[in-house]
Amino acid sequence: MTERDRRARQATAVAFATQGLVFISLTTRLPRFSDRWDLSEVQLSLLLLMIVLLAGAGSVVAELVAKHSSSARTLRAGLLIIALSVPVVGAAPAEAVFVGGLAVYGVGLGIVDATSNMQAVAVEHRYGRPILPSFHGAWTFGGILGATYALAAAQLPLWTAALVAVVPLAAIAAPYLPRDHGEALAAAERLAVPWRPILLVGLGMVLFYMVDTAAQTWGPTYLDKTLDAPGELVALATLPYLVASLVLRLAGDGLVARYGAVPVLRTGAVLASLALAVVVTAPTWPIGVLGFTLLGAGVSVIAPLSFSAAARIAGGEQARVDAVIARFNQFNYVGGLLGAVLTGLVGANSLRLGFAVPMVLILLMLPLARAFAPAGRVSVAAD
Repeated sequence: MTERDRRARQATAVAFATQGLVFISLTTRLPRFSDRWDLSEVQLSLLLLMIVLLAGAGSVVAELVAKHSSSARTLRAGLLIIALSVPVVGAAPAEAVFVGGLAVYGVGLGIVDATSNMQAVAVEHRYGRPILPSFHGAWTFGGILGATYALAAAQLPLWTAALVAVVPLAAIAAPYLPRDHGEALAAAERLAVPWRPILLVGLGMVLFYMVDTAAQTWGPTYLDKTLDAPGELVALATLPYLVASLVLRLAGDGLVARYGAVPVLRTGAVLASLALAVVVTAPTWPIGVLGFTLLGAGVSVIAPLSFSAAARIAGGEQARVDAVIARFNQFNYVGGLLGAVLTGLVGANSLRLGFAVPMVLILLMLPLARAFAPAGRVSVAAD
């Protein structure tokens, strides 16, 4: 491990935090955007569908570009796209411009998602020990800052959301790991990758992002329209959720080391389902906030454990690991599709019903947790 590696770790954490800050800054303002452009739940669901699909496309673009360039350069390009799109979204003079800004943001979101995880796995490889949870903790910390800013600026004009664009602009200059991933990704196409067991872990990733996206995109709207929370406090659906998630992610390494991944994941799944039951049945908005807080604690470690498990199952070849991480990120958008779109469409008449969908589906983590056990790697053969 060198000084360059330490700087690269800090830079990658900055990229994760930037992504969390911008994403949460936008999602916590969805009720205000919805009021500004008079959007129904169905229309908002279709916009979220557009973002998810374009983010998936951006992730594919990131993998293709990284083969010919590097994940560091591609990450910087994604950050620039986000920095340019956020002011358009926040200060759009017309609905068509607002939609166009969201479309561009979706592409940038996918590029940054994929390349920041490529950087994280590469840095983890250099450190020789698991550090992915800390990177996802950085995303959560950035999200907390974004939610805090949304609360503080609740009475300010909506265009002030555009001010967060300075953060991805500044993050472009961070000293990311300059190692060229292109050769590794191209070589990986010739290697046998055990996609079948990775798919099981990926399904766990889908479940996490289904719940996570539902909470972050529809939580503020749920407090606003269903539980009649004061308009300046709707971001409380997200802020306590993120704080609880950060606490559990910081404790995650110790919990997994002491009890193992499988019991931790199963306990979290049960807690998450109970938390969503609290959300669905909440009579008042403070009870709803309590439910979202418990939910953040329940699902927090699924994503980092998913990436670690996928990299472990992929095997020792770094080229194979790079390929897996580059493509594993696609599970993110399948879950995002379910969380953002399905929740909104099912809950078009009542978001209580919309949140009942992830309440039931998250319990699929109970059987899927077996795929996260380290010992499981030795009993499965490559496809």
